[in-house]
Amino acid sequence: MHIDLVIESSRVFTGTAVAATPSAIAIAGDRIAAVGPHEDVSAFVRETNSKTGAPEVRDFGDALVLPGFHDSHLHFFHSAIYSSPFATTFVGKSEADCVARMRASAAGRPDGWLLAQGWREYRWNPPIMPTKHSLDEAFPDRPAALYSGDAHTLWLNSTALRELGLTCDSVPPSGGSYDRFEDGELTGIVREAAAMALMPRIMGAFSDAEVTNAYRGFFSTLARNGVTSVCDLSLMAHPGLDFIRDDIHARLLASGELTARVHLFPTLLDDMRRFENMREKYTGPSLQAPGFKQFFDGVSSQHTAWVTKPYSNARFPEDCGRPTVDAATMREYVLAAAAKGYPVRIHTIGDAAIHAALDIFEEARTAYGPLPEGRRNCLEHVENFLPEDIERLAQLQVVAAVQPPHMTLDPGGPEHDLGSERVRLMWPFRTLLDARTVLAFGTDSPVVDVNSMDVLYAAIARQDPVTHDPAGGWLPEERIGRAEALRAYTQGSAAAAGRRRELGTLEPGMLADLAVLDRDVLACDIDDIQKTRVLATFMGGRCAFEA
Repeated sequence: MHIDLVIESSRVFTGTAVAATPSAIAIAGDRIAAVGPHEDVSAFVRETNSKTGAPEVRDFGDALVLPGFHDSHLHFFHSAIYSSPFATTFVGKSEADCVARMRASAAGRPDGWLLAQGWREYRWNPPIMPTKHSLDEAFPDRPAALYSGDAHTLWLNSTALRELGLTCDSVPPSGGSYDRFEDGELTGIVREAAAMALMPRIMGAFSDAEVTNAYRGFFSTLARNGVTSVCDLSLMAHPGLDFIRDDIHARLLASGELTARVHLFPTLLDDMRRFENMREKYTGPSLQAPGFKQFFDGVSSQHTAWVTKPYSNARFPEDCGRPTVDAATMREYVLAAAAKGYPVRIHTIGDAAIHAALDIFEEARTAYGPLPEGRRNCLEHVENFLPEDIERLAQLQVVAAVQPPHMTLDPGGPEHDLGSERVRLMWPFRTLLDARTVLAFGTDSPVVDVNSMDVLYAAIARQDPVTHDPAGGWLPEERIGRAEALRAYTQGSAAAAGRRRELGTLEPGMLADLAVLDRDVLACDIDDIQKTRVLATFMGGRCAFEA
């Protein structure tokens, strides 16, 4: 063994304690060989390298060195496209403001589809759903497609509707809908499964070369944010619509351009061959296919999340949302995966979806035992619990994969949709940790940007990263500590990927994935967390970014 690199700082957070301490980290190849006081590590390095020469030494002074962040839930394809010059992102202040932003974006892309993501009509003034007419006036001859911030609704102009073959007579797929004016004409708003079914045709406007360049750009964004691992999750439940582009990840791996470890989670279907081919093909430390993704419901803001009692602002009698996949079908899928030892990650936002998913996981565990080799089933988003389900996640060893910045995306929305009683059990991070549940942090990018400091701030303060509202935090009793937040964003996410034995802490034998921050987020003023800059990012002992 030869020590190649030693990283030193007066503040090293290994993830095994609650505070940072003066330490040195010795790295051999892509693994950590030793961690501890400077003098102890120096003696170890001298003995180890007595015949092979001195290593490189990087002294980061009083900067905080910690495990690299791990985004447990994002959609790489769309994150890359929407952060590239080929598309744009915005929430907008109104329908007219969004159209104006699209005009500005179109100036830089004179031909082909115009694409954007991020609008949220409930945050506009006035908060009304847009239609094709405003886009038609701006773009009478070019197709324009704008996905909502939660990616569950699509806003199209007339040219896009024609390109996609949608007419007044079109019938939406099951689980989706086309909004119509009173005379039956399409408004340009397409929802849920119908919107998702159109995505491959819209995204087909980009060449593989363009997509690959977009991936390169997004890997750079991850490195600038100290992110050294991601879970690339299926975007939708339908066959062929998961947007898991393993071919592009493999191409960048072969050319040495993969600067974050990628864990692929394609859609769970009857036919598992695509996943099993990935699992056999990608076995290295940088690219793996650990398990599956499925979807049980939609989102609360659109009343498509599956809840046990009708929404407080119900739009019709028994307005409880619905499962996107029939519960009996989901049971068959999960039991078949469990029989082979494959973990499953299920999108569950409403309390009925969470309860049904836990029942299925419990049945699978009873039938086949715990998953092997440290693998874990996960529930994604878990926004609204039944009280009796809080402790079941830990009992069943199910990871709660959550995205802290989601809490304040719709100010006042949870109260309107679910009422004051149910809101008390929304995003209950403190309660889940007290029940010994493993939390895994992520962003759901492109729903929110990959910004590591925003993730930490939202979890610790329970305030919006942009507005810093509400004062004192939303449901402040559910705030968690800083070390707990860091562990969720490192160790918890590693557990969600089935990599806890290799990732998430700075210990001998672990992969040498580290981030270096310009201030100690464990001790600084809470309002300074978002001012923190990433100074350097290391993946496998190799510098992926340096400020």
